[in-house]
Amino acid sequence: MTVPVLLNEDMLEEAGTRMENQTTSQLPAKCDACVVRHKAICAVLTNDELRGFNRIARQRLVPAGQVIAVESEIVFANIMEGVVKLTETLADGRQQIVGLQFPPDFLGRIYARETPYFAEAATDVELCSFPRVGFETMLERYPGLQRRLFENTLDELDAAREWMLLLGRKTAQEKVASLLFMIAKRAPSVGCAHGPDMNFATFSLPLTRADLADYLGLTLETVSRQITKLKTAGIIELADNREIIVPDIDALEKVSGA
Repeated sequence: MTVPVLLNEDMLEEAGTRMENQTTSQLPAKCDACVVRHKAICAVLTNDELRGFNRIARQRLVPAGQVIAVESEIVFANIMEGVVKLTETLADGRQQIVGLQFPPDFLGRIYARETPYFAEAATDVELCSFPRVGFETMLERYPGLQRRLFENTLDELDAAREWMLLLGRKTAQEKVASLLFMIAKRAPSVGCAHGPDMNFATFSLPLTRADLADYLGLTLETVSRQITKLKTAGIIELADNREIIVPDIDALEKVSGA
């Protein structure tokens, strides 16, 4: 069992400085201007506690298609903008998308030194990253942060179980509709325009249709056919190949079999 090393304030600030020197794409975090401040795991922290947190936090900009490296220092992050896809590689080299993460989801496995999957920016992504030792120290220092992280883990477990149901029992149309419904619900968090009518959403698909097929366990042809059927039925509209308009989210939910 790994025992976190307790750091003093100077050591925490030094860890943050090392992160800042690693790459020019990283900037000191500004918690007071953070767009996910009240939704991310750090929402439980007081303003005084955030000042300590801010010493080790750094913003990272990751372009679409780039693997988010699991480095020795930077392994944990709040997703501030964009979509991250989690992919696992089988022994024979085949890859499978096993999850999607949106703002304000948390990326990383606490107290683990390895992960069975790797994270890739499905769109341009902005992260608020933390060094391993500094973050684990913060968990020891602020029990509320531990509780929030535990609740976040349970939410991810529930989502994984729902996805097992989708893959095992739903029809092809229900699978495609379920994925579009999930993205539509998160639409305000992926940088799309979201009208005053909360039953309406428009978003750009963060995955190619080939990725959609991979994620849903369907063929590319089946995914394209089901999207066309949803469009013909008036459930969705296509502004272009990736831009989706959902005029009635409730209708999309009904088709998804939720």
